[in-house]
Amino acid sequence: MNKAIYLTDLDGTLLSSNATLSEFTTRVLKDSLEEGAIISYATARSYQSSNAIVSQIPWIYPLVLYNGALLYDPVHKSVLDGYWLDPETTNVILQLGRSLGILPLLFALDKEDQERVWHEKLFRTGDLEFAASRPNDPRFHEVAELECREHWRTLIITFIGHLDELIPLKHAVTTVLGAQVHLHLMKDTYIKDHYFLEFSHPLANKQEGLRLWAAHIGCAGVDVTVFGDNLNDVGMFLAAGHKVAVANAHPDLLLMADEVISSNDQDGVAAYIAAKSKEKSG
Repeated sequence: MNKAIYLTDLDGTLLSSNATLSEFTTRVLKDSLEEGAIISYATARSYQSSNAIVSQIPWIYPLVLYNGALLYDPVHKSVLDGYWLDPETTNVILQLGRSLGILPLLFALDKEDQERVWHEKLFRTGDLEFAASRPNDPRFHEVAELECREHWRTLIITFIGHLDELIPLKHAVTTVLGAQVHLHLMKDTYIKDHYFLEFSHPLANKQEGLRLWAAHIGCAGVDVTVFGDNLNDVGMFLAAGHKVAVANAHPDLLLMADEVISSNDQDGVAAYIAAKSKEKSG
């Protein structure tokens, strides 16, 4: 394809450190989309959470959500594709967490393809801060006892806590389920001293998410330039033709990158896209 094709991470990459889009980035993305560039994002966030932050951009191409578990159409507000855990596997993970005294947020699609976040009463610091960062979010539903029902499709099971709480759970799930699940452990950007331990379908990662996205766009992974900053972006880097890391990226991602650009707080992604657009028009 002759068009510029970009897929970018959000937090720590496209977004500034206060989780917003700068005026410069907003203007560049709008102008580039109008000029015919294909631009979208791949994020650990849901549609509800990401759209609350980046809705000023007229996204028209599919979005890769929940770290690759869900491919979503932002125009028709509909599910296009994805990978989800079955209820039986989900409930095994819930019970292992319960046995260790920690319960998660269960992100899933209900029978009408609506995003939901089911949880028991929140009292842990990490869970409370996470929920507080999403005020009036209609996805959140408290239940007396958390379990995955037959018609739910689990996107991500998210445990939030300190590292010493999450490591035993990581080992327990790995021992029981092994390759039946994909797991990701990452330090949280916004909640002090807290980590996210997330479980999802084995193919629910940004590598497979990029492949699904490219197929829907009508291109190959080699045609895509990706931007990232953290370890959950490794999959994108493995599948893409051109890998660009922001200066604030994790050291492992910096080593994988074809290019390193300015940091997220210096509008690195937008500056790169603007420069490429100028080269093409010049």
